[in-house]
Amino acid sequence: MKAIRRFTVRPALPERLSSLETLSGNLRWAWHLPTQELFSEISPDAWRDYQHDPVTLFGEISQQRIDELAADDDFVGRANALRDDLKRYLQEPRWYQGLEGDKPESIAYFSPEYGVAAALPQYSGGLGILAGDHLKSASDLGVPLIAVGLFYRAGYFSQSLSSDGWQQETYPVLDPDGLPLRVLRQPDSSPVVITLSLPDDRVLSARVWVAAVGRVTLLLLDTDIPENSDELSRVTDRLYGGAEEHRLRQELLLGIGGVRAIRAWAERAGVRPPEVFHTNEGHAGFLGLERIGDLIRGGLSFDEALQVVRAGTVFTTHTPVPAGIDRFSTDLVRRYFETDLLPGVAVDDILALGREPETAGGAFNMAVMGLRLGQRANGVSQLHGQVSRGMFSSLWPGFDADDVPITSITNGVHAPSWTAPELTALAEATWGSRDTVGADWTSPQLSTAALWETRNVMRAELVADARRRVARAWASQNPGGVTPSWLASILDPNILTIGFARRVPTYKRLTLMLHDTDRLKRLLTDPERPIQIVIAGKSHPADEEGKRLIQKVVEFASDPSVRERIVFLPDYDISMAQKLYPGTDIWLNNPLRPFEACGTSGMKAALNGALNLSILDGWWDEFFDGENGWAIPSAVTTDPVERDRLEANSMYELIEHQIAPLFYDRNENGEPERWLTHVRHTLATLSPQLSADRMVRQYVSELYLPAHSSQAELRFDGYRAARQLAEWKRRVAAAWSDVSIVHVESGGLDATPQVGDELRLRATVRLGSLSPDDVAVQVVYGQSKTGDEELHETRTRNLEVEQDERNGAEHDGSALEFVGSVKLRRPGGFGYSVRVVPKNNLLANAAELGLIHTAE
Repeated sequence: MKAIRRFTVRPALPERLSSLETLSGNLRWAWHLPTQELFSEISPDAWRDYQHDPVTLFGEISQQRIDELAADDDFVGRANALRDDLKRYLQEPRWYQGLEGDKPESIAYFSPEYGVAAALPQYSGGLGILAGDHLKSASDLGVPLIAVGLFYRAGYFSQSLSSDGWQQETYPVLDPDGLPLRVLRQPDSSPVVITLSLPDDRVLSARVWVAAVGRVTLLLLDTDIPENSDELSRVTDRLYGGAEEHRLRQELLLGIGGVRAIRAWAERAGVRPPEVFHTNEGHAGFLGLERIGDLIRGGLSFDEALQVVRAGTVFTTHTPVPAGIDRFSTDLVRRYFETDLLPGVAVDDILALGREPETAGGAFNMAVMGLRLGQRANGVSQLHGQVSRGMFSSLWPGFDADDVPITSITNGVHAPSWTAPELTALAEATWGSRDTVGADWTSPQLSTAALWETRNVMRAELVADARRRVARAWASQNPGGVTPSWLASILDPNILTIGFARRVPTYKRLTLMLHDTDRLKRLLTDPERPIQIVIAGKSHPADEEGKRLIQKVVEFASDPSVRERIVFLPDYDISMAQKLYPGTDIWLNNPLRPFEACGTSGMKAALNGALNLSILDGWWDEFFDGENGWAIPSAVTTDPVERDRLEANSMYELIEHQIAPLFYDRNENGEPERWLTHVRHTLATLSPQLSADRMVRQYVSELYLPAHSSQAELRFDGYRAARQLAEWKRRVAAAWSDVSIVHVESGGLDATPQVGDELRLRATVRLGSLSPDDVAVQVVYGQSKTGDEELHETRTRNLEVEQDERNGAEHDGSALEFVGSVKLRRPGGFGYSVRVVPKNNLLANAAELGLIHTAE
């Protein structure tokens, strides 16, 4: 009989081991190697088998083992020392505390998923892992984040394969009482309950679970409570599951309920709620509406409240394709907001925020709302920022894509979480420090033999882990069967190992490696320079084509001639990844360019000395330097079949003629010196740049601090500046149709302009009822190429209004003269134009209002 509920009964730890409760109660153990080593010592096999989860570990050890540990003075002493170290870590000033000037007391971070540890499976892929790494680095740097998400009772899903290789999903129910979580409670110890009004006079209720992620507090909302009906209790059942209305309810709870949860948490903690909010993807976009509603109830108009909320909001987009954005029917959104969900906020104002400009009155677009509610926005790599500016350019009609106000902060990965213990030990043995990011990997102090031995150990660890997983998967498919002997020889710890693991949408092209199966077989079985490939990944349960791609790989890998050289590992998760990334020699990534927003799996591999073999997409487009791996050329063709053929052949060529020869070229000691030169270079140059610490520092300096400054200015003196800005925007928008550029003339150049000459410009502009203080008249100049009317590598310079004899500018609506000059600083084609855009010191970007006039 199957249990209807399962939970772990933990032994009562004696007072001498109370420090273990403290250590396991804070998720810093997920990235703190000394604490992990202590937990592993309790029971190495159980620590490995239970995915490095101390809570489960404590439920599996015997009372005898507990008594042994309690009697071990050395173990107790080390546990107490680690507890004291954790207390110091939580209290001592760190990087953020040392920043000068005014800074936020706290910053709210919202994400639909978090990949902090395998023991807390609340993630599906890169977005969640990125969010988890963001929290960890924020903790290490002392950045005061308050994070918000949902607690999914069944997480994403557990993946297994049928006998014919078809993905099967199961949804094990999580018991939060067996996880490192606690309930947020009222002063009388009753649980805090967050409520949302729904249509048909129903109410959605949620309790709040609190996780300590180092110094960061993570709040997770959970609807599986008695206050809800059966239907509403399932709102937080699964990550990215359910139909349209189910997803809408999840996102309303995440955004609106999340802000209310922060408010409740701040009240219990005795601190001020945050005024800077970071929206990680559009799923949490409704948080801005709750904040607007709160300000409206405080006396501001919708437009005035919008200015304040925008100023304090950072929006990060992670998708480079429109299909990846959540869109809801307008009628459905209207039905949910024609309730008491947000008192005082007009439904039409809400719908206007999410309306797509191309289809007015059509779908409600969560990313569009996120951009309209966030004064500062970014993509997650340089290339993705460029793609995003083009993708969302219709929100700013008339502006060039380069002027669209979406910047870039390239993702990073949390080095302590993703660097193998073996590499950390190597750094400590060589330099006396566990800091792998700051180590000088090119130093002769690090011997070739030691680096090669470490890489071999990491590869062997991957092989051993893969064999265990494959054997376990085979046993689940064949209960009671005799395990085939060949499973024990899957993979070889001495062979060039290629890794490929990620979500399996079609654009990531899992099966590109199978384009020419005969050639792939020859590479896998080459008698002198063989390769082996380890593959993992989950397809969304509703993605039938993604499942077919997995099935094709599994079918190929079952061929007896190659089954020991290529393997698909089911149920890709954090615990698998922590062996897979370090154990590979090559990390393969072959998406359709430019559909990979960043691709942080390759970053994690690089942190461990793996070399990347990738299409120039995502982060690789900006970091490939010819020494840290190989670039697969993108085919220039519109035929998808021909594109795949060309790019697959390029991949095969690189593996066969460059990668494998380099790996197997050994010196007299059997070491691949030239290969290890590339490994050293990768570790030395990429480790600092790919660090999540670098990423979080950028968010703080480039986005959080400016957002804090902007919202503080708008809030000052009873929101005086917010009221003025709302009125100014209304006035400028109403008058903009009367603005025009009448004439532009230039002078100052000879018939043959030369470098150093100065181009003088005069623009005649009508401003209607606006004044010169309301606008910027600018010359936009840059490179001009033959046959191309567009300007490239543009720069702008403001033209100044020409003063009259009374030393005052004309303000009576007649045409004004704006003048200025541009020095010609380089040879080649040159072009320019003139534009007029709104100007106000409270704007973060000239394109913010989406208003522009250009010379014709």
